[in-house]
Amino acid sequence: MTIHSLPWLDWTPGDRVVVRYRASDGVHDALGELLETAPEHVRIRARRGDVLVKAETMITGKLVSKRSQIAE
Repeated sequence: MTIHSLPWLDWTPGDRVVVRYRASDGVHDALGELLETAPEHVRIRARRGDVLVKAETMITGKLVSKRSQIAE
């Protein structure tokens, strides 16, 4: 049996991440602040609210740069 690493366990709450995952209505991306990581899931604060992405639905994910602030 091969045990794959779980890269999201190396992420830190507060990091900005994007995770692509499968749902019953297709493939979605959750982009935002990482709130929680666990072997079974990640929780991300996205623009439209908090998103819980279960590990078995994840396709890919990565750290992304902080959102730029537009000068006023």
